[in-house]
Amino acid sequence: MAHYAYLDENNIVTQVIVGRDEDDLAPGVTDWEVYYGAKRCSYNTYGGQHILGGTPFRKNYPGIGYLYDESRDAFIPPQPFPSWTLNEEACLWESPTPAPDDGTMYVWDEEAGCWASGGTE
Repeated sequence: MAHYAYLDENNIVTQVIVGRDEDDLAPGVTDWEVYYGAKRCSYNTYGGQHILGGTPFRKNYPGIGYLYDESRDAFIPPQPFPSWTLNEEACLWESPTPAPDDGTMYVWDEEAGCWASGGTE
């Protein structure tokens, strides 16, 4: 089963649907993106990797509000904070400093520019 993202005039994802696989199209149809009017995506793709070892589609599985970047042929999530930068290879946003990995839950504090304790797991 294939997934497709519909885009608005600014290449922002407005809807993601489940559709037919490319080998299961109507007779005479050779291009599933033209047929559906949407961009194919993979539920199992994240950061340019297919988590099950298959073929990744367009860097990331999109959600509503994601940008489809034609030059990168990638879905990019909305930027969570102004200080975060885009990882060009994975097409994911990265914080200025990595989150601590000590079993404590953290949230990004944009004003302080650091991770703040948000409780325990």
